Amino acid sequence: MLDRMISTELVEEDITIENHLRPQKLDDYIGQEKVKQNLKIFIEAAKSRGESLDHVLFYGPPGLGKTTLAGIVANEMGVHLKVTSGPAIEKPGEIAALLNNLQEGDVLFIDEIHRLNRQVEEVLYPAMEDYAIDILVGKGQAARSIRLELPKFTLVGATTRAGMLTAPLRDRFGVVNRLEFYNSKELQTIIEHSAQVLEIEIDEDGALEIARRSRGTPRLANRLLKRVRDFAQVQYEGKITLEVAVDALDRLDVDRLGLDRTDRQLLHTMMDTFGGRPVGLDTLAAAVGEDSGTIEDVYEPYLIQNGLIQRTPRGRMVTKHAYEHFGVPFPEDENEK
Repeated sequence: MLDRMISTELVEEDITIENHLRPQKLDDYIGQEKVKQNLKIFIEAAKSRGESLDHVLFYGPPGLGKTTLAGIVANEMGVHLKVTSGPAIEKPGEIAALLNNLQEGDVLFIDEIHRLNRQVEEVLYPAMEDYAIDILVGKGQAARSIRLELPKFTLVGATTRAGMLTAPLRDRFGVVNRLEFYNSKELQTIIEHSAQVLEIEIDEDGALEIARRSRGTPRLANRLLKRVRDFAQVQYEGKITLEVAVDALDRLDVDRLGLDRTDRQLLHTMMDTFGGRPVGLDTLAAAVGEDSGTIEDVYEPYLIQNGLIQRTPRGRMVTKHAYEHFGVPFPEDENEK
């Protein structure tokens, strides 16, 4: 069930297109206005003092531009960017080597930083706070600790699960930014820009229709743009219009709210099997044949964000908005029980 067209997780085909389309400067970055304005001030202040930017944490759902912003921070500061991820760093020696190879002012970007193991994380504490790491030399009784000074650097962390960060690590970030879902107009602008770069002919209505079904996520918007382009080239005259976008996205099973078959199955199960009454997460997972953690982390956030389901003390409930979306009468009497 996870192999979904509308999944916002990074897949292989996204890597090439995202690298090609990523903006390099804050002025070229579309959306996240509050984050951009604050970052611009912090960067200008750090540059005017001749200092490294304070450590930065970006958190929010996948596909909203956390990696892109890390690259922009490095570009705006005029320094090198080193990229890694939490799961890739298994031993304290690996993070120590990474830190020791940084140059003055460099940006170290750690994606999925919540997945760092505890031993690696503890190496980061003095590195972030004092720009130094303690290395153990020798073994047994002859072992001694040597403090190694590091160049001033900026750690940029990205996570989709801010709640899983330990307090000591979270507190060492001076700049913490939450990235929000994009609105349709912002996504339309991104799609039109991507179409121009990829030399795809598209009109305003076609771009807006793709934007509306992109679940507020630029990564998904660019992926759907590529798939709709295929339909436009093979079955139409090459240009993406409203008619082409609607037909292609309907055939890709992405409806006007950006829901796919899995989302709709989840909602219909809650409406039909459980009659719209509150249902526990484990019970729902068993009913649809999916892992409860996957429902909570992958499917629920977008459905809750768009007011289709809500969490209550008694369990998950489908909202009136969901019933209206499917054209099903809302069971007022059940809701009052």
